[in-house]
Amino acid sequence: MQPLGQLAGLGDAVPGLAPPAAPTVLTRKQKAAIVVRLLASEGLKLPLSELSDDHQTELTEAVGRLRLVDRDTLSAVVEEFCAELDSVGLAFPGGLDGALSLLDGQLSPSASTRLRRLASGSSRADPWERITGLSAELLHPVLEEESVEVGAVMLSKLSVAKAAELLGLLPGDKARRVAYAVSLTGNVAPDTVHRIGQALAAQLDAQPAKAFDTGPVERVGAILNYSASITRDAVLKGLEEEDQVFADQVRKAIFTFANIPARIDPRDVPKILRNVDQARLVTALAGAIGPLEASGEFILTNMSQRMAQSLRDEMANLGKVKEKDSEDAMGEIVAAIREMEAAGEIFLVAEDEA
Repeated sequence: MQPLGQLAGLGDAVPGLAPPAAPTVLTRKQKAAIVVRLLASEGLKLPLSELSDDHQTELTEAVGRLRLVDRDTLSAVVEEFCAELDSVGLAFPGGLDGALSLLDGQLSPSASTRLRRLASGSSRADPWERITGLSAELLHPVLEEESVEVGAVMLSKLSVAKAAELLGLLPGDKARRVAYAVSLTGNVAPDTVHRIGQALAAQLDAQPAKAFDTGPVERVGAILNYSASITRDAVLKGLEEEDQVFADQVRKAIFTFANIPARIDPRDVPKILRNVDQARLVTALAGAIGPLEASGEFILTNMSQRMAQSLRDEMANLGKVKEKDSEDAMGEIVAAIREMEAAGEIFLVAEDEA
């Protein structure tokens, strides 16, 4: 049994105690009070807030009624408490919230969502612990839909960095009103904040589970990144005829060899080339003609001139390369760039910045 579980298993009502001597027979509440007092004297604070309000009240009353306890009684209580702890083989977190935390990442999204809905109504856990752990992407739609006052409470409970990120995602007028409303949250009662947290958690849990980790724009863009240029151009042309807005978003999500001059920081070129086979680099550069010539020149310009001249000599000796071979080599360079970006080794320049 965990220490808090021991304290939660409190028995009958506490009889009055006459100071200074402790009674020879102690109730479980009194024993729990002695353990809490002993740990407090050693500077150890138990998370008593995890107990129910009734248990917290009973324990506090037991602490308030006790006066002096002799050494023999103290030793007996500590030995009994330690014996109960030593006899425990396995401890469970207790409640659906604890079970969900324990099984996090092992349940299907649909099962996890359903269980969180069941837990939200009766849970004693702090809903803000879960809310503050969510990404700004998930919190942003909720913040936009909620009132300014609720938004101010949400920002006040989040970390400064995440609150600033969310504030930056709001339209200017609402961002200003929410920021001002934060200044009015000084007198909000803790119970009100808790209820707001429960309502927001329930709203987040009510959102249907997503089958895909990324949005349709990112998925289509990733597919077209590795498609042949003739296929990519044909698909984009068709998307423009069906949905111009979606097509424009996909174009921004696509990163191909042709995008290198606009999206790559010149200082990152040497770092990228260390992850590319030199023979494949020569094949890609030799095939970079027409619209792709600018990308080849960008790479050659942003490396040491000695290495650039060596590559030019190899390209001249290689002569004309097959279009498929050069396109495959370009795809390998793009894949290396994508892997480095995912690992945080480089950052692509946003198209708007470019």
